[in-house]
Amino acid sequence: MTKYIFVTGGVVSSLGKGIVSASLGRLLKNRGLSVTVQKFDPYINVDPGTMNPYQHGEVFVTEDGTETDLDLGHYERFIDNNLNKYSNVTTGKIYQEVLDKERHGDYLGATVQVIPHITGMIKEKIMRAATTTDADIVITEIGGTVGDIESLPFLEAIREMRNEVGFDSSYYIHTTLVPYLEAAGEMKSKPTQHSVKELRSVGIQPDMLVLRSEKEIPESMKKKIAMFCDVNEKSIIESINAPNLYQLPLSFQSQGMDDQILDHFKIKAPEADMEDWKKLENHIRHLSGTVNIALVGKYVKLKDAYISVDEALRHAGYAADVDVKITNIDAEKITDENVADVLAGFDGVIVPGGFGSRGIEGMITAIRYVRENDIPFLGVCLGMQVTTIEYARDVLGYQDANSTEFDHDTKHNVIDLMADQNDVSGMGGTQRLGAYPAKLKPGTQTAAAYDNQPEISERHRHRYEFNNKFRQELEDAGLVIAGTSPDDRLVEVVEVPNKQFFVAAQYHPEFLSRPNRPEGLFKAFIAAAARHHQAATTA
Repeated sequence: MTKYIFVTGGVVSSLGKGIVSASLGRLLKNRGLSVTVQKFDPYINVDPGTMNPYQHGEVFVTEDGTETDLDLGHYERFIDNNLNKYSNVTTGKIYQEVLDKERHGDYLGATVQVIPHITGMIKEKIMRAATTTDADIVITEIGGTVGDIESLPFLEAIREMRNEVGFDSSYYIHTTLVPYLEAAGEMKSKPTQHSVKELRSVGIQPDMLVLRSEKEIPESMKKKIAMFCDVNEKSIIESINAPNLYQLPLSFQSQGMDDQILDHFKIKAPEADMEDWKKLENHIRHLSGTVNIALVGKYVKLKDAYISVDEALRHAGYAADVDVKITNIDAEKITDENVADVLAGFDGVIVPGGFGSRGIEGMITAIRYVRENDIPFLGVCLGMQVTTIEYARDVLGYQDANSTEFDHDTKHNVIDLMADQNDVSGMGGTQRLGAYPAKLKPGTQTAAAYDNQPEISERHRHRYEFNNKFRQELEDAGLVIAGTSPDDRLVEVVEVPNKQFFVAAQYHPEFLSRPNRPEGLFKAFIAAAARHHQAATTA
């Protein structure tokens, strides 16, 4: 029988519920169990695809083309499982399906209510995650903070789950904050006590508490929290701020997190083999070199907006034995006059994805500078489109070259709306989404980055494409089409030859990166940046 673990959060948001879920998933997987993870978000958007990154951070895309919460990126990177549309559920998605069923008459005239219809649909999503993956254990993270009105239906649903699957098949983990008050010189347990009280008020008694703190929590405080919250002291787990995320599974294992849970489930499984993970984590702490990367983007004021890109850069650094220092640069602040100063001292530049015209001219200026000065460069999605625009302007001489996304009247629309998007009026879930194959041109930097594989599969999230009307002109001017769709209709990768590294891809390679298996383009980009750094320091 499938076992269910529910992860909730209290006191404040951003306590790391996603990392807790992902770390636990890795421990259980390494004990030989089949694990899947899902995230429930209490907002009314159907998915985060239409939300500004400043509102909700990065939109992560799964293989099947589902636009999801960024925590699914943590799940995939830690557990190394490809997730699907059942792995991210929102209030909007739940209500949409319930209302569709009501309109269809599926409820046979009954009054449709939060209980049992909304909660029933939530439980169905939990169960479906189990049946579609044949998982031994389903870990479900509930977004938001206990006490928020938006979360109540989800909390009620997971409360009901214990009655349906049984005590031995359900487990509640609650993450809370134990703040340290500098003025008082001590930690405070009261926020955790109040948070657990709030959770109990909706009928859920946590089986385990994960305490987020900046400092080590004294044993006396753990005992106090255990007593006041009715939680076994062995099930009080501390989560101290760590230099890198990949320490956390090892920390949780040392505190017996997975042992406590499997004892509850009455599951006997060998101890998690974390030797490879320990080697990776030790390697991360002892990297021998450093590279400095400039990320020129639109959403640089929010750390989570490019979280998969940041992690992919670091993963590539592990392979190159270098610590990747990332500096976010607001594209709007780059001009022809200051670009040399802004990008001085960097070993590589990356332009990631995004939507809208803001900051485009700054990106174009940055790309022209790195192309002319032979600084390693990687463009991702929007970064590929802007790379094409820059090349058309500066090399072909089309000064008005642009994307129709930014300028509907340009005569040289080197980036244009996809043909099958012309009649699309809705915004949500209507782009080119998910995994698509790409064939690679032999002899290119791109092909070399993927070990000369003839074809790869990568995830996409975009609405505009390279305009084939200008393809021959651009190729004649030296731009290399390094990857296309198998039918040769869609351009997937462009590159400029005879450079240290200058590649831009329409897809999002960051979504496939793993800490022990960096994605090809990122790996090649950071390797080039490391060589650039070495040459600069020895010159």
